[in-house]
Amino acid sequence: MVNSGELHFQLADKYMSKGQQRSEAPAEASVRATISFPPEMYQTLEGIARQKKVSLAWVVREAVDQYVTDKWPLFGKNQFGEKS
Repeated sequence: MVNSGELHFQLADKYMSKGQQRSEAPAEASVRATISFPPEMYQTLEGIARQKKVSLAWVVREAVDQYVTDKWPLFGKNQFGEKS
């Protein structure tokens, strides 16, 4: 099984031109996810993002971070994967 960081760089290697170098380490790689929301929830999230002047992605990441922290507090990690 390949972890997400390794997969990111396998794909990057495949599509980089000759002479290009990677700019980040696998541990720093982000994973892209596609998710669907009911229209009402999406509108609510967009409203929160506008009110806070942040991206919708930031709102979703913050919500997921809070959910994980509340459900599994022993993980003790913040949204950047650092010990809190």
